[in-house]
Amino acid sequence: MSAPQTPAKPLAGYRIVDLTTFLSGPFCTQILADLGADVVKIETPQGDSSRAIPPHFVGDDSAYYLGINRSKRSLAVDMKQADGLALVKRLIATADVVVENYRPGVASRLGLDVEALRAEHPGLIWAAVSGFGQTGPWRDKPAYDMIVQALSGVMSLTGEPGRPAVRLGIPAGDIVAGMYATIAINAALADRERTGQGRVIDVSMLDCQLAMLSYQSTYALVAGTLPQPQGARHDSIPTYRSFVARDGRELVVTANTERMWDGLCQALDRADLIADPRFATAALRLANRTALWPLLEEAFLARDAADWIAPLDAKGVPVALIKTVPEALADARDHGRSMILPLTDASGTSIEVVGNPIKFVDGDGLTADDATYPPVLGADASPVLGEWLGLEAAEVTRLFDNKTLVRRAPAAPAQEDRNVA
Repeated sequence: MSAPQTPAKPLAGYRIVDLTTFLSGPFCTQILADLGADVVKIETPQGDSSRAIPPHFVGDDSAYYLGINRSKRSLAVDMKQADGLALVKRLIATADVVVENYRPGVASRLGLDVEALRAEHPGLIWAAVSGFGQTGPWRDKPAYDMIVQALSGVMSLTGEPGRPAVRLGIPAGDIVAGMYATIAINAALADRERTGQGRVIDVSMLDCQLAMLSYQSTYALVAGTLPQPQGARHDSIPTYRSFVARDGRELVVTANTERMWDGLCQALDRADLIADPRFATAALRLANRTALWPLLEEAFLARDAADWIAPLDAKGVPVALIKTVPEALADARDHGRSMILPLTDASGTSIEVVGNPIKFVDGDGLTADDATYPPVLGADASPVLGEWLGLEAAEVTRLFDNKTLVRRAPAAPAQEDRNVA
């Protein structure tokens, strides 16, 4: 009896022309590649600028680039040449989706007029990610992650009360825009199945940050509040916060129900707090939080942070140590969910990257992750142009000879990370 066939990935067979650089766009197209799409990264002859971001490098490419470009193929095309622009247009004509994160108007100046391309190919989906969108008074302003974190109000909520605003430790402005673009692309693909028509998608980094304000925006809009930084606390739940233990390490508890409040008090050997009239209800605990917090803080100093996990777990109180990034990655490596992926290139160079969090159940387990090493600049011209456009080897060679296409020779196997000050 033959073994069951592994289902194809959901986006297998879809072709994506990736005109993106740096982070928001490449993060979007990496998700599409993880889901099975054939993503062809169109780069300038100099390559995506993120390939050169210091301080960490493996071979010729930065760790920054390697973390957001797996499972793609690369063509390096000089679109300033007529042959180069024509080649990209031919690729777009065979594609399902184009993703770009130019500033508004740049695609047209490069010779890629969206409406003209869609008039020729009505099923084409064009996804544009920009700082402030394709319309509006700020459309031409440059935007980076911290700019949209600042303008959206996100930074005003981050940090400790009474202290200066703090940027989130992750590039949420870029990452969230990439995620929303991916959602929109998948919705447009589903819509095209019904209508046969593509869509133009306009994703603004600032809009995405505003959407991520969640209940804080609702508090401001509905109640007229001015949300403030919370530090490692919660506006509404005083027992949803971090604490410092005897050894100086921090842990968090999220005791947000009456049962959890009782469990917290019992685990801390402070059952007397349950009967204290100041803390009898969630509303009273919030009103009297400045009296409650010192009592809880003192109780947590009785043990080391790790020693609090078992007693709190036993009482049904959600609890976690605040891990460092290396500790969190070590946990992920041990959890068996393929969240730490080993990737090896043709030369034998191996790296690890964080994997795809979208999992599909196949039979009794999760589908295998078969990601590939991020591409060398221009390395995939011959197979892509043969598969997508049917070009013969002689024509591809001509394009290399006249510098319409370029490619970088694969680096020798890297022995270790190269740091640049």
